[in-house]
Amino acid sequence: MNTQPEHVKCLIIGSGPAGYTAAIYAARADMKPVLYQGMQPGGQLTETTEVDNFPGYPEGINGPQMMADMEAQAKRFDTDVRNGWVTEVDFSGPVHKIWVGDGADRTEVHADSVIISTGASAKWLGLESELRLRDAGGGVSACAVCDGFFYRGQEVVIVGAGDTACEEASYLAKLCSKVTMLVRRGEMRASKAMQNRVLGMENIEVLWNTQTVEVLGKDGVEAIRVVNNETQVEHDIPATGFFVAIGHKPNTDVFKGWIDLDDQGYIKYEEAGTSKTNREGVYVCGDAADKIYRQAVTAAGTGCMAALDSERYLATRGIH
Repeated sequence: MNTQPEHVKCLIIGSGPAGYTAAIYAARADMKPVLYQGMQPGGQLTETTEVDNFPGYPEGINGPQMMADMEAQAKRFDTDVRNGWVTEVDFSGPVHKIWVGDGADRTEVHADSVIISTGASAKWLGLESELRLRDAGGGVSACAVCDGFFYRGQEVVIVGAGDTACEEASYLAKLCSKVTMLVRRGEMRASKAMQNRVLGMENIEVLWNTQTVEVLGKDGVEAIRVVNNETQVEHDIPATGFFVAIGHKPNTDVFKGWIDLDDQGYIKYEEAGTSKTNREGVYVCGDAADKIYRQAVTAAGTGCMAALDSERYLATRGIH
């Protein structure tokens, strides 16, 4: 264990488009940021094969390459990008204390300002076939807005019963010839307005009391095997895309007790239109606070905001 704490002006916790953008702006402002990439360097986009909706890539780009480009750009301005994840924080004083790693490799860092960009993780069903095709870029996705375009005129299946699932099903229905929505129970959790929207669309079929057994296909989705959990009857649904919309979990557990979170664990903004948290000198960007849009471009935008807010905070304290 390293016993002598390291002192930095700006510490960025997490990577992805939010963290890397914050790093680019912070570094260009001579804040000498240190960025710890977290458990999943590059964030959720490292699980995405094609990104077609981020400005500046007319031919599209794959997610891992886009994150590698952002990381390289942050390093170009001398961001200190490090492997490792934060295991403990203490935001009780004007200098924020952060511990990285465990055991003999545990490191203590003191920071004048902190930018949280730990993101959120999509929840999956946990089926071997689902995860295999997801990792292979074979037609399994947790974001209809990100990937729905690739399934224009095709038949897809979506799993979920909440507002997000209904919203994504409606979005897919505008692009796809047919959307089959799998609902585990005999009713949805979504608001009545969202339910009515889904049930009123001709090319959405809702299968009640239905669960996924297996995603069929070797290199890409070919069909979804489902079971009616009342009759136990199984059947296959032809499809080329499988969307999982059962929620996200923000990666914010380490901040409990220090930062105000909502009932789902997302970090609350202290002031609308800013990246401020309830702790002075601690800012948040990306999906750790955003449960509505969850897009790479919005995450990058809030990363910019967090860096600018942090820069202004340091300037008011005379830290240059």
